[in-house]
Amino acid sequence: MVLQLTTHRFRWHGFAAALLLALTVTLPAGPALADLGSAARLMPSPELVGKGRMTFLGFKVFDAELYAPEGNYSPAAPFALKLTYLRSFKGKQIAESSVKEIRRLGGVSNAQLAKWQAQMEAIFPSVTPGQSITGVRTGSGHAEFYLGNRKLGTITDPAFTKKFFSIWLGGNTRNPQLRAKLVGSGS
Repeated sequence: MVLQLTTHRFRWHGFAAALLLALTVTLPAGPALADLGSAARLMPSPELVGKGRMTFLGFKVFDAELYAPEGNYSPAAPFALKLTYLRSFKGKQIAESSVKEIRRLGGVSNAQLAKWQAQMEAIFPSVTPGQSITGVRTGSGHAEFYLGNRKLGTITDPAFTKKFFSIWLGGNTRNPQLRAKLVGSGS
């Protein structure tokens, strides 16, 4: 009986080791696929470029992750910016905050800002901690927004796309430390 138990344990451990080896061999080398839900289909081979946390007056606001084809970010090519919120926000607050930052960046009329704000308010949902909104700069210069696998909407104005993503990724961002973590300090 003792001999059979030992043989059984050997077979089980041998099977577990073989399974572990098989899984290790079949796992892809290099960066893991992006966790972007349906947004991942908008770019080839999305890989993480960088990530960081936004804080304001010591409060954690969101975690940001930037994805681009094969991890190579260019503001004129497709990319995705995923914001995972660490606090609750109403969709209207997100839109208002975005307009405030675009206004600070300059070069946009009040009429255009009002139009963009209405579009964002129609798209952005209220979020709770742990929920993510992913904004994608498409190959055609549009901005598409997703909550997990659910498409929230699209703003087709390339000027909006450029200004909106400049809030975090532009050279005149309010948070250059976060930008450096997302795109790299040399960008």
